Amino acid sequence: MYHAIAEHPARPVRALSVAPRAFRDQMALLADHGFTPLTTRELGDAWRTGSPLPPRPVVLTFDDGYAGVHTHALAALAEHRFHASLFVSTGWLPGPHHTGGELDTMLTWEQVRELADAGMEIGGHSHTHPQLDQLPDATLQYEIAHCRDLIAAETGTVPVSFAYPFGYSSSRVRRAVRDSGYGLALAVNNALAHTRQSPYALTRLTVRRGTDLAEFTRLIEGQALGRSFARDRALGKGYAVVRRARQAYRTALNGTDARGSRTP
Repeated sequence: MYHAIAEHPARPVRALSVAPRAFRDQMALLADHGFTPLTTRELGDAWRTGSPLPPRPVVLTFDDGYAGVHTHALAALAEHRFHASLFVSTGWLPGPHHTGGELDTMLTWEQVRELADAGMEIGGHSHTHPQLDQLPDATLQYEIAHCRDLIAAETGTVPVSFAYPFGYSSSRVRRAVRDSGYGLALAVNNALAHTRQSPYALTRLTVRRGTDLAEFTRLIEGQALGRSFARDRALGKGYAVVRRARQAYRTALNGTDARGSRTP
C-alpha cells in the first residue's frame, strides 16, 4: 500500500510519502525477485474463477489519488510492465466534484483517465475520505455510491474494487460496499493477504518513506512482519476501541442508532 510518491511532500503525508528514487528501486527489486504485479480486479477474478495466480503475485496499490502517482510512479511501473491499482477519494480531486480536505497535490481527472488508459485499475476510496464506520447509513451509502458513480462517469468504467479510508471498516461498512456493487475491498492490518480472508477485508502492507530496501525485501518475502508493524498493530487495536466507544457515545447523545433511526 502506497500513498504519495513525491520528492517534497506536504507535512501531513510525509511519513507515508515514498521518494521517487526509492519507489523506482523498490519496483526494480520486485522485478529482480521474480514478482508478478496484478491489479486488485485481476486478483478478484482469479480467486472467483479458480484460475491460477501468476508466479509470486503481488498487488501494488495507491490510496487517495496524489499527483505523484502520475508524475513519478507511472514511468517506474511502465519500465517493468507492472500493473497497479489506484483508489481515489473523488471529492479530493480538483474539478466540479471537489469538496476540499485533501492533504497534498492531487491528480486531475484527466490524469486519472491517462492512468486508466495506461492500464492502471481505478478503484473507489469514498468521496470525502471519512471514517466510514462512524457514519450513519445514509451518509455511508452516499460516500460509497457517489464515489463509484463519479469514477464511472469520469473514466467510463464502473469500479469493482474499493479501499477503506484509514483502513477502517465494520461488518456494516463491508455490507454497504458489497451492496454498492464492489466485488473486492482492501483494509490495511499490515499482514499478507490470503484466500481465507473475506474478499471485503483483504490485508495490505504499508510502505512508508522510512522503508529502506532491506526492510522492503523482508516485507515482500513475508519475513519479520510482526516486528515491522508491531507498533502499528497496537495503535490500530487501541484506536478501534476508541472508535467503537465514540460511535456508542454519539448514538446515546443523539438518540439514534448507526442507521440514523431514533432509539427508544
